[in-house]
This record gives sequence, structure tokens and C-alpha cells, in this order.
Amino acid sequence: MKEIKAVIQPARLAKIRSALRNIKGFPGMSVNKMEGCGPHLQKPSVGVREELTDYSPKVYLYMVVPDELVEGILQTIVEVAHTGNIGDGIVWVTPVERMIRLSEQIMVLD
Repeated sequence: MKEIKAVIQPARLAKIRSALRNIKGFPGMSVNKMEGCGPHLQKPSVGVREELTDYSPKVYLYMVVPDELVEGILQTIVEVAHTGNIGDGIVWVTPVERMIRLSEQIMVLD
């Protein structure tokens, strides 16, 4: 199993969600609103106030998926999120040692 995380433009969320739902076996995802900034070209020094507010709205997606779905999900996110503009986002994958889906667990009482 792998965890896929992505930071994307908010305007791309609906299209990504629709595209991912078309993947057979897609397990679902979690979404958070966030702000972020990336590397910028050298620019004249600005005040502290401007530096602290130099962020743009982003959406953070994360999901745990079976190994066989990783490439298809990655390809979908990249194709749908990519506009060619600065700030499109980033996607990364990390290994997951273990996952337990809480809704499928049976509680045993002594």
C-alpha cells in the first residue's frame, strides 16, 4: 500500500475528484484547504507583512491506495491538475506499512 499526497490548485479539485471516481477500486480520499508558497524568482526585498501573507490558496489531497492503483491515480492527478502555470502543485508517494479501515473492524468484548 502507498499513501499519495498532492497539493493542487482549488479550481482543479472537482475535475480531479470526478476523474478519480472513474478508476475502478478507487478507495476515496481526504481533502483539506490550505495555503502555500513555492520557490520564487529573486525579487526586491519586501516588508515582513508582505512576506507573511505571500501565500496562495491550495487544496491538500491524501489517500491510501493499493499498490496496483498507484500509477493510474498518479497519472490522473498529474494530467488533470497540470495547467502549465507556476503554482500547479506537487504530488508525492510514500510507503504505508499498515492500514486499518475502522468501519470494517469488528469489536470483540471480553
